[in-house]
Amino acid sequence: MKTGKKGAVGNGAGTGTRTGTETDGTGADARNRVSTHLSGEPGQILHWNFFIGGHLSASVPVRLVERTPAGQLVWMETGTPMWRTALPRGATHLRDIAPHERPAEGYPVVAGRWPMGSALFYQPTGAAHSVLWLFGRRQKFRGWYVNLERRVHHGEDIDIADHELDINVAPDRTWQWKDEASFAEKTGHPAYWNAEEATAIRTEGNRVARLAEAGTFPFDGTWCDFRPPRAGPPGFPRS
Repeated sequence: MKTGKKGAVGNGAGTGTRTGTETDGTGADARNRVSTHLSGEPGQILHWNFFIGGHLSASVPVRLVERTPAGQLVWMETGTPMWRTALPRGATHLRDIAPHERPAEGYPVVAGRWPMGSALFYQPTGAAHSVLWLFGRRQKFRGWYVNLERRVHHGEDIDIADHELDINVAPDRTWQWKDEASFAEKTGHPAYWNAEEATAIRTEGNRVARLAEAGTFPFDGTWCDFRPPRAGPPGFPRS
């Protein structure tokens, strides 16, 4: 297994349905902090919980690869059993449904499997973003993806409040914004972010884009040949 640049990065089963939970991702003391009681051992199963406008969209088990004071790396395997939001007929994604049109308690969630490709996530401590190494068939590296977010770690859960605006970074480190129009439409809505927060989100994205242009970690070529341990994908998150 290829290790990251030194100093840079260094449960139960269930089926059926359950009710979606809600979070606003706040809490200054908890923000971006990894709980100290966790073992931090490679292979530990954590739960990546993805929220859009305060409502749960997906909960996917991920496997811890490495944890240091600088941040942690987790592996998400394509096809992993997961929970996903049961959307109403005709809807394709939770982000396209206005918060006032959703049930207050969130939509129920149903068992499914992670449909996207496998990815290695770098979650730097204290930062409002994650960087993903995207892998295709036969573990071929396809590029990086910068997810702008507010992240709270507690116990085995990694709660992600998505900031909509993201960045695609090609293997040659050229980059482009993603979802700019949707980000602008959501700015000012009480379930999302105000104009001042939107400026901070874009500033965070620009800062990470500068790292890509300079070819510095996490865009320096480390982890691009990562091979996950030989193990089956994690089971369903807690029901």
